[in-house]
Amino acid sequence: MTAMAIELRLSDLQAARERIRGQIKHTPLNHGERLSERIGAPLWLKHENLQLTGSFKIRGASNKLAGMHAGDDGPAGVVAASAGNHAQAVALAARRSGLPATVVMPETAPMTKVAACRALGARIEQVGTSLEQATERARELAECEGLVFISPYDDWDIIAGQASCGLEMLEAMPDMTVAVVPLGGGGLLSGIALALKLQRPDIRLIGVQAEAVAPWRHFLDDGGFDPIDPKAQTIADGISVKAPGELTRRVIAEHVDMIVTVDDNAIASAIVTLLESTRTIAEGGGAVALAALLERKVRLSANDRVACVISGGNIDMALVGRFIDYGLNASGRLLSIAVTLPDRPGSLAGLIDEVASLGMNVREVRHRRGEVHVPVGMTEITLELETRDAGHQAELLERLADQGIAVRVLGGPD
Repeated sequence: MTAMAIELRLSDLQAARERIRGQIKHTPLNHGERLSERIGAPLWLKHENLQLTGSFKIRGASNKLAGMHAGDDGPAGVVAASAGNHAQAVALAARRSGLPATVVMPETAPMTKVAACRALGARIEQVGTSLEQATERARELAECEGLVFISPYDDWDIIAGQASCGLEMLEAMPDMTVAVVPLGGGGLLSGIALALKLQRPDIRLIGVQAEAVAPWRHFLDDGGFDPIDPKAQTIADGISVKAPGELTRRVIAEHVDMIVTVDDNAIASAIVTLLESTRTIAEGGGAVALAALLERKVRLSANDRVACVISGGNIDMALVGRFIDYGLNASGRLLSIAVTLPDRPGSLAGLIDEVASLGMNVREVRHRRGEVHVPVGMTEITLELETRDAGHQAELLERLADQGIAVRVLGGPD
């Protein structure tokens, strides 16, 4: 890979932090005792899911819009393209500056994020199904209406603003040895990389992508990007960036040590684990770094001291229940089975007794009779069960098999 200039020094990052100090939250970096046991090393979580607008994006947007204002010598307004988090950040920063804001979002953007942008006074357009299509439209609006286009990641001012997150982390944890950070377009990872590596080059820095949309997968090996299916989907919509930036690749090439991926099952499990252990919520893209640690995608020793960024918490509330069930299923704590038994009194009671004897809790019971796949005189019973883990589930399946009862497992993770 050919080295290209990085136009930010440590003093630039520190100046950006001072510029936005009163416009952002200094979010907590909390030790996770139970999570540390899970990953085999002391772990601290940087809670950007508690940041203003629910994600780290307000840091970069505030720095970019600092000094902009409405008036004869100011811009007509600003425009951004985003799946939601950057759009909310730009809307808030623009409102503070007295500037009109337009945000272009994919038609698939979570409705909670669309509503949040509208509540902040932004004009909303929804175009296409990808961030790239939304970006094309935002650039058209900038050209036609004299607006300033605010990139979500490919801008030195944005990167410098995101770096304030890394500066806070290192101040709070000067003995950090590993930092694990979500990776989409690369703005957060680039900012944190500069904040850490310009002071402590020995810190290992790992970027984490969603498996389904991972253009950076081999970037550190050959400098290229993997092509992404335009129809690719992931629950980590906030980092579903198919076309990484020019500036971020310079920083990542020089300062990032490793890039890993995690699938949606692991992400959903991490959301549930975070909720249980910290009582805070992460969106899909916000939980990928924790997912990578829980999946042991990052090599650690007991002597490491690990910082993990939870980058956002703007989860679609309509999907929270589904995500929780998905995560419980993936981690072996939710089991749905179908069992065919003789349609006579006592059959269901006997099945429930077996389940109860293993200490499982029944969440839901349903009967199906008279369908083509259910023989006459039989009934299919579906049970949704709360279980401890995969071993607990295997114990039930083995016990039923020993009794000659055929069981179908429904809706489990691939």
